[in-house]
Amino acid sequence: MSVSDAFDEWAADGRDQGMEERHWHTAKHALERMPVEDGDVVLDLGCGSGYAARALREAAGAGRAYGLDGSVRMAHNASTYTDDPRVGFMVGDFQSLPFEADSVDHAFSMEAIYYAGDPVDALAELRRVLRPGGTFYCAVDYVADNPHTDEWDEYVDIEMTRWSRTEYREAFRAAGFHVAEQDRIPDEEVEIPSADAFPTEDWESRDAMVEHYREHGTLLTVGVVP
Repeated sequence: MSVSDAFDEWAADGRDQGMEERHWHTAKHALERMPVEDGDVVLDLGCGSGYAARALREAAGAGRAYGLDGSVRMAHNASTYTDDPRVGFMVGDFQSLPFEADSVDHAFSMEAIYYAGDPVDALAELRRVLRPGGTFYCAVDYVADNPHTDEWDEYVDIEMTRWSRTEYREAFRAAGFHVAEQDRIPDEEVEIPSADAFPTEDWESRDAMVEHYREHGTLLTVGVVP
């Protein structure tokens, strides 16, 4: 199944908002670190329901916020969740962005870059559209260093690229970014039951669940255009 087809199905089932609820736990901490100033142009790559673009307009004061997704239904749904004329959503390919060179101030992505057919190429394309000094805040849970994501590709019928922390840094540099920061953002909001509630449908032990959410959490890699 293609990425766009899979996410069209998810959006049709209303799962875009469920993704937003789960991702917001750590995404909000990444978004608040972004050096967005009044009037900046920002891009959310793989926008899903569009929550990041909306937040960057409402909380960070971006002058224009765009969300791009490969799914027609995701982009359509996102457009119905706001009436802000300075927030726009579009369908597009991560490796061929519909922006001129040096036209975007800052970019964000949550759980999306690894769906690109060639993530390094997608990073290079993002590097092209970002102005000098612009930043890319890339947040992912699906990381090779986290053993609890080993089986994700068994129940997600989409091809994904699973990099380690080191491979993310190397890929950013290969695409022309300076890596300014790399950090783990723990998910402190997911409720973790007491030990006697395990095993559950998804977890063998409480320790495994704690390690996944509280220790690994979300990997944030920040790239800066020289």
